[in-house]
Amino acid sequence: MILIIVEVIVQNQTEAIQAEKLGADRLELVSAISEGGLTPSYGTIKQVLPSVSIPVQVMIRPHSKHFSYDKNDFAMMQDDIKAVLELGGTGIVFGALSEDGTVDEYKLKEVIALAPEMDMTFHRAFDEITDQKAAYRTLMRYSDHVKRILTSGGAPNAQAGMKALHELVKLARNTEGPEILPGGGLSLDNIKSVHQIVGAKQYHFGKAVRMHHSFANMFDPEKMNAISKILI
Repeated sequence: MILIIVEVIVQNQTEAIQAEKLGADRLELVSAISEGGLTPSYGTIKQVLPSVSIPVQVMIRPHSKHFSYDKNDFAMMQDDIKAVLELGGTGIVFGALSEDGTVDEYKLKEVIALAPEMDMTFHRAFDEITDQKAAYRTLMRYSDHVKRILTSGGAPNAQAGMKALHELVKLARNTEGPEILPGGGLSLDNIKSVHQIVGAKQYHFGKAVRMHHSFANMFDPEKMNAISKILI
């Protein structure tokens, strides 16, 4: 039996503890979710990391304007990664694109050199790349560090991107490269049909597993339990 990993977005210690209790396998820790998720504060990271036993992937994203970062942006990101390391973190969520819309390999290499033991998720900057299969092959070269790619298959959400996600999952299996982590609009209503088409080993959930579908509320135990049963 294949174990399907459920990753959920959390914003603070209280949510992290609840998510683990409700069966989440991995957490993505963010701030400013209204902007798509930015780097959480030092204090938040310090509170969350020792409060759970499941992996925590800390978002490293200084702003929501774009994914092509200048020198000042990148210096800030490097300082944030150092802070995660200092606090005992083992995972980050990172993504950077070059001006031509391809993976910024220079910045990726710099991050790997700074934190070679860090487990990295390449985030949805991947969805702004035109040729995702070519970008996947680029990231394959760093698969000792880039363990997974969070993506909706280049579509507005994972349901709309099911066919592309299926192709990426197939590519990942054939090459043994980074795992594909489908995310974006996944919910109790669509996860069964998405999983049947995509066949991934892990899925990323946001507000759809919250009470009243809002990040202002805590997790919905019934939805979390139902999703776990579907993904057996």
